[in-house]
Amino acid sequence: MTTAVTAPERAGSAPDGTPVHRWVLERAGTRVAVLDYGGILQSVEVPDRDGVRADVVLGFGDVAGYVDCPSPYFGALIGRYANRIAGGAFTLDGRTYRLPRNNGTNCLHGGERGFDKRVWDAEPAADGHGVRLSLVSPDGEEGFPGRLAVSATYALDAAGALRIEYRAVTDAPTVVNLTNHSYWNLGGAGSGRAGGHRLRIAAGHVTPLDGDSVPTGPPAPVAGTRFDFREPREVGSGYDHNFVLDQGTSGAPGASVAAELYDPVSGRVLTVTTTEPGIQLYTGDAFDAGPFGPCEGIALETQHFPDSPNRPDFPSTVLRPGEEFRSVTTYGFGTADDRV
Repeated sequence: MTTAVTAPERAGSAPDGTPVHRWVLERAGTRVAVLDYGGILQSVEVPDRDGVRADVVLGFGDVAGYVDCPSPYFGALIGRYANRIAGGAFTLDGRTYRLPRNNGTNCLHGGERGFDKRVWDAEPAADGHGVRLSLVSPDGEEGFPGRLAVSATYALDAAGALRIEYRAVTDAPTVVNLTNHSYWNLGGAGSGRAGGHRLRIAAGHVTPLDGDSVPTGPPAPVAGTRFDFREPREVGSGYDHNFVLDQGTSGAPGASVAAELYDPVSGRVLTVTTTEPGIQLYTGDAFDAGPFGPCEGIALETQHFPDSPNRPDFPSTVLRPGEEFRSVTTYGFGTADDRV
């Protein structure tokens, strides 16, 4: 089947009254819906081992659900800076920038009004296989320096995998860290807790955190700890941690497999491939949003490390004029034949 990109349909309104539209992509058995509000991945429908389709990301049927939700960032595109910046401040080229403290004393996911709360411009992708979202974040927005022009292209490949490509340029030195914050439940949204899924993460290290989820030191080995997902095992609960992907420590260029998630009941398999050096595993223990309770979805956020602007020993998130930020993450879908 060739890619079908439907004409955008009205999906509601943002809080300021701006119209919001839904774009639907379909190819090779995968059907995806994307909102231009927040760059939200509203649904991803894929078949199980018996060919039965279900939506495998948590979300809402209308825009109001996302606007009224108490901020677990369902399916949203996160920026300017995904994850936490300690103390809501960082210093770049000798100047200190103050950011909103919207997570205790920290700045989380871009501040009070991050990219997840913006209506993006949308158009069909140049190759006809997806939708390209774009926006301009003005100098000083949420305290971040530089006028940042950002795009995120959602597209389906010939195998039905979802590819998200992020690009950004700036007119002044700044920091950038972009990701998608979907919660995956391969049994289908609303099917219950996802802690029984089996997970493999290609990471030999994790960043140790303090009580505010800020790194306390250099990456620590996962061997012999509950953070060792180098071989597949049940996810369980109690995770909101950044894993240092082996590709990041080796410095290998290009994309490689970061994680594989498997639901033994449905047989669905999710394979995450990325160019990013880290992946945040969040099991959603704390949220209770609409129809979804704790641990009903698993977030696998490909990104740079938390608090990198304050940690020169971490991979840099600095973007300067004349440079281009580019990041690619692909979500592949399949099934396994073993049954429980």
